[in-house]
Amino acid sequence: RLRRPGPQKPEPIVKELDCTLEELYNGCTKKFTITRKRYLAESPGELKDDAKELVINIKPGWKKGTKVTFACEGDEGVNVVPADIVFVVSEKPHAAFAREGADLIYTANIELVDALVGCQIAVPTLDGRVLSIPCPEVVSPGYEKLIEGEGMPLSKTPAKHGMLKIHFKLNFPKYLAQNVKDSLRPLLTPPVSEPSVKVNAPFGK
Repeated sequence: RLRRPGPQKPEPIVKELDCTLEELYNGCTKKFTITRKRYLAESPGELKDDAKELVINIKPGWKKGTKVTFACEGDEGVNVVPADIVFVVSEKPHAAFAREGADLIYTANIELVDALVGCQIAVPTLDGRVLSIPCPEVVSPGYEKLIEGEGMPLSKTPAKHGMLKIHFKLNFPKYLAQNVKDSLRPLLTPPVSEPSVKVNAPFGK
């Protein structure tokens, strides 16, 4: 027997869902109005434009690439199953933070003197707080300070968070006067330890 082909379903319609890092940290609701072709009851057999509002509840911790699918919300047609509409999350660049999975990276600018003698840095958060982070240790180039529980929330367990990784950019002075150099050299030169002398006991003692 010859079978008539059934209704065909087109490929999904993919749309980008731009989100700020704040929206992905705190969660939010986004609404979109789409217009698609539909057979309406008041005009049987004729395709008409039909508007519909789609609501997306963005959960804290969602990542770039997360997909939200609205099944069969595309255009109707003769022998056509409406296509799915798929929204794909994308992250807008942030002025202060970079994201690595559930971790946040913040770069703090500090002066060389603060790197040597210690300092306190203020770090803004994505939920409006300001963290005061003490740095009593010597901060060398490439040093990374880890703060537990101040990264992005985990989407499956939003009460838990990743890490905040603080990187440092050291501002070195462009010029030092000779007298300043002479003063700094003895302070910054590591002391030379004298070799220990081992005294051997007399034989038989």
